[in-house]
Amino acid sequence: MGREGHFPLFETKRAAGRVTYRVFAVSIFVGICLIWVYRVSHIPKQAEDGRWGWIGLLAAELWFGFYWLLTQALRWSRVYRRTFKDRLSQRFEKELPGVDIYVCTADPSIEPPLMVINTVLSVMAYDYPPEKLSVYLSDDGGSDLTFYALLEASEFAKHWIPFCKKFNVEPRSPAAYFSSITAPTDANQSIKKLYNDMENRIENATKLGQVPKEARSKHKGFSHWDSYSSRHDHDTILQILIDRRDPNVIDVAGCVLPTLVYLAREKRPQHPHNFKAGAMNALIRVSSRISNGQIILNVDCDMYSNDSSSIRDALCFLMDEEKGHEIAFVQFPQNFENITTNDLYSSSLRVISEVEFHGLDGFGGPLYIGSGCFHRRDTLCGRKFIRGYKHEEKWESIQRKSVLELEEQLKGLASCTYEANTQWGKEMGLKYGCPVEDVITGLSIQSRGWKSLYYNPSRKAFLGVAPTTLPQTLLQHKRWSEGDFQILLSQYSPAWYAHNKISLGLQLGYCCYCFWAPNCLSVLYYSIVPSLYLLRGIPLFPQISSPWMIPFAYVIVSKYTYSLAEFLWCGGTILGWWNDQRIWLYKRCSSYLFAFIDTILKSLGFSDSGFIITSKVADQDVSQRYEKEIMEFGTSSPMFTILSTLALINLCFLVGMVKQVIMGEEGSAKYYEAMWLQILISGVLILINWPLFQALFLRKDEGRMPSSQALKSLTSLGLIQIEDKMKTVLTRYATFVLLALVLSLQAVFGIRFVIDREDCFSHNVQYDGDTVHLSFVVVKVESSWHYTQDGVDLVVKGPSGNQIHDFRDKISDKYEFVAHEKGIYRFCFTNKSPYHETIDFDVHVSHFSYLDQHAKDEHFNPLLEQISKLEEALYNIQFEQHWLEAQTERQAIVNDAMSSMAVRKALFESAALIGASFLQVYLLRHLFERKLGMSRV
Repeated sequence: MGREGHFPLFETKRAAGRVTYRVFAVSIFVGICLIWVYRVSHIPKQAEDGRWGWIGLLAAELWFGFYWLLTQALRWSRVYRRTFKDRLSQRFEKELPGVDIYVCTADPSIEPPLMVINTVLSVMAYDYPPEKLSVYLSDDGGSDLTFYALLEASEFAKHWIPFCKKFNVEPRSPAAYFSSITAPTDANQSIKKLYNDMENRIENATKLGQVPKEARSKHKGFSHWDSYSSRHDHDTILQILIDRRDPNVIDVAGCVLPTLVYLAREKRPQHPHNFKAGAMNALIRVSSRISNGQIILNVDCDMYSNDSSSIRDALCFLMDEEKGHEIAFVQFPQNFENITTNDLYSSSLRVISEVEFHGLDGFGGPLYIGSGCFHRRDTLCGRKFIRGYKHEEKWESIQRKSVLELEEQLKGLASCTYEANTQWGKEMGLKYGCPVEDVITGLSIQSRGWKSLYYNPSRKAFLGVAPTTLPQTLLQHKRWSEGDFQILLSQYSPAWYAHNKISLGLQLGYCCYCFWAPNCLSVLYYSIVPSLYLLRGIPLFPQISSPWMIPFAYVIVSKYTYSLAEFLWCGGTILGWWNDQRIWLYKRCSSYLFAFIDTILKSLGFSDSGFIITSKVADQDVSQRYEKEIMEFGTSSPMFTILSTLALINLCFLVGMVKQVIMGEEGSAKYYEAMWLQILISGVLILINWPLFQALFLRKDEGRMPSSQALKSLTSLGLIQIEDKMKTVLTRYATFVLLALVLSLQAVFGIRFVIDREDCFSHNVQYDGDTVHLSFVVVKVESSWHYTQDGVDLVVKGPSGNQIHDFRDKISDKYEFVAHEKGIYRFCFTNKSPYHETIDFDVHVSHFSYLDQHAKDEHFNPLLEQISKLEEALYNIQFEQHWLEAQTERQAIVNDAMSSMAVRKALFESAALIGASFLQVYLLRHLFERKLGMSRV
């Protein structure tokens, strides 16, 4: 029981099976120590092969063991929470504090306004007294479309909120609710019609890129965009759309509505805006003068409320008489509604939310992860924890003015110069200078003596949108790992900033995430070196019959068996676990590597960090492939170059090893006895990369790996530096394969020419049924004062004169067709502009040598067919590479031309202004002389 005989508002239970797990963890650590002993005691001598590879594996295994120890802080003392909302209502219903809810958005193109307002409406409809609820939308994109959508939502809320309360609707996001109902009623149909009408208006405005004129004329708020320059250069826009203190602003049931405020803080190019942290700090200041809620909830614009009682859950912790005064914030997990059955990209962060954060909670509190978190306002503003101090604040303590006066008065609080020479971003508000400002903010709060709690209810409190492509996933993890690594190297490092301020277990838990990026080095080493030495026939692990194999086998089997069991216990599937292992590898070999490099360069002053928003919009084709759990690549990326290169390396090494065994160069018994673990590693890496091989060579859809990416990977493969003897072995195979492929290539016909009016080219197709590929790019226009988007016309005709295809007013395009008859094909360009234009034009013909054109040998036919397909893939690589280079050159020329035009325009305008000034001076002087003469007369 709590103070004064009250029962507590929440209870805490320790995880079951803690002793069993700790014994298991100790046994694994003993196995890790034995592996270290084996590595140290069996280092090859100076003259023996594989010495440096062995030492590198020792370093990697030392790191793996150290990092495994860190992860035990996340599992050693897990706790689980349960709330009693009925007790809260009985004791505090009339004393509930004010709650300010911040919804943050930054770009209407990747965070659609319709998605944003669904989140806003879901939190406005919370099961909470509306007179104590205020919702603020921070629009860092400064978009009139987002403002228009919020204005529409403020009208729809008058119908939606009473509907939710009358029928106890869950979830309270209109889009989510209407997509979940299966048996519509009359009431549902009525409110759905209102929503559909609003949805159509918002989507039409978004597609057109402008707000309807009649809407602009009805609301004064749109006048702010009359002087709007860009999303990076505009004044503060502050609009109180719903003021709950206005007796005339009520819903259709006659009840008070929550306060609703739109804020686009001032931005200027010469002033840093500090991304989301800057937006949150502006909201803290502005809301303190409008509603001043004691509790602050912040959610991302894609994380709608899925449980209308979440506020009451959080208050059970914050208002508990016994322990509530120690708690600074309550963190809910991030969950996603669009996760596939087997979690293709491991976006659910299942183990983190179901296991690791509960472990952090057992040591004093989880990290603040930037969304779904309830804060005490004064802790965000820098107040230290003082034992026995009870903060009390009256709700109606602020003297209110009229809405117009208040808006004008508070704009300065969101100006870009307000924080100059203040403690904002340092000791007050969210911290600046890091891509994961939320983590260092939470750490600084805990270091001031506060605790935090993690609450993971059975009904998820918030649901968001997870990335639906691999590039989005890797980019998101790159930002997270880069930010966490920056924390480790900064003044806020948990290793020293939080020393003796938080528990050791919590310090280790923070460090576990801060060391994400350095993990890349050991994983990359383990992904390359064992397979590389496998090809050379040098064992790096004990023989299968050796007693030293026991710790290796025990650690590997135990670790992955426990990982699978833990994943299944968290609600995953076996295939989901396999996908999780794949993404684990991809993150450490790409996202974490780039995060590590960028952080090091930033610390040395060579680069700076930026804040990248993950897109919440997916094309229909992308969404369909995602639902079918087909991995989406779809673009060229340095991350993909690394991943595909590693996959091809392991494939080449394993194939080379198999060839050696088959040809009898080495005894197969030797490989099975001494190299089995290296074979296992290489084989697992090939299996786990199967979707990547499909994307490189087999798939034809738009989600495949671009052809140019395969060429980059092959090029990277040739640049890898290895020991001299191994280089000879690899060169023998690589030279044979590459020469065979290169010498068999047909040349791609490419030409660059200047066209005046019309030019025609011809190309001979030697076989019926061949595929003809063509591309062209208008690289530049021969006029420094002229830039046109008109393009050129191209007509393609067959040998008999029949028209195959024509292009009209195209700057660039690619096309392919099947030649149904052999002969001369003509390609005629027409330039309709009065200027000469330089065009880059490519043609190549794909011809497959079918099996009936070769000797009927059942052993060679499949190989020849695969070589033919690979040959065609290399044609496409060269073809697309040429086209992309021409596109790049065109863009560079256009940029230079536009820059020159801008400079000339600026000079012309300056000259005109100077001339006008002299004219004004002359006229004014002449006018005053005349007036002076008249006055003397």
